[in-house]
Amino acid sequence: MTSNPVACTTEQCQLGEGTRWDDRRDELLRVDILAGRVYRDEVAADGALVPVRSYQVSGTVGAVAPIHDDQGWLLAADRGFTYLSPSGELRQLGTAAPEGTRMNDAACDPQGRFWAGTLAHDQHSGGGALYRLDRNGHTELMLDELTISNGLGWSPDGATMYLADSGPGVIYAFSFDPEEGTVSDQRVLVDVPSSVGSPDGLTVDAAGDLWVAIYGGGRVQHYSPDGELRQELLLPAEQTTCCAFGGPALNLLYVTTATEHWTDEQRRAQPAAGLVYRFNTAATGRPAARFRPDSAWWATMIS
Repeated sequence: MTSNPVACTTEQCQLGEGTRWDDRRDELLRVDILAGRVYRDEVAADGALVPVRSYQVSGTVGAVAPIHDDQGWLLAADRGFTYLSPSGELRQLGTAAPEGTRMNDAACDPQGRFWAGTLAHDQHSGGGALYRLDRNGHTELMLDELTISNGLGWSPDGATMYLADSGPGVIYAFSFDPEEGTVSDQRVLVDVPSSVGSPDGLTVDAAGDLWVAIYGGGRVQHYSPDGELRQELLLPAEQTTCCAFGGPALNLLYVTTATEHWTDEQRRAQPAAGLVYRFNTAATGRPAARFRPDSAWWATMIS
């Protein structure tokens, strides 16, 4: 059985996003995109979040990923990629997206490449894209004509990649080539009705099911690998943005929410919005895949 949602934070984020479980330190990572903040939290025995540290980034930060054989993190920030050290030092690794756009959600594939989506500032149709940062630092445009490139995930066998585009409200499935790092056979897995909301961040559990935050719907939808709706988890915050499993048993689903474009009066009127929530579940998640940079290139960037 899945529990009712429990608030784990008290600070209202503008656009809380990017929940990931960093199994190097057993910490939950998350960001506030518009505030340019990265958060690290430990998980207490009862599932509560215990702040470890937060970092301020200049501009926006869409997502964060742990790095293999490195104590820092890779960020999808502004229009490109940034290294964040534990001490808070920031190093620009490169720019990928054109002016008028910004990085949004991002995740690593099982082979350690970093995939990052974008959206246009005015969120116009076709203004988003999906980029791949390779282990040697090369960046390649993988998909264009998206609108709000959002949640990313891979099936446990690595043969399928999932991508949410919040603009048209669809979750796509692709055949994934692990050797080449390419996608093909694009198909709509789920078409979320606009009356329900828009698919946002997502995670894929150890059984291959998808858990998708529904922005504007105040809920997380739990789908089978073939797109069948299995379960619906309701939250007291309309702007539900991202979810990830964490905790020692990886059975706690942490969900970020937002108060995007709200006034201070709106935030005060709805104090449950913009917080992080958790559900106890019967599912088991997976830790965030790590970026695995080639040592020769990485040494030139981080030395």
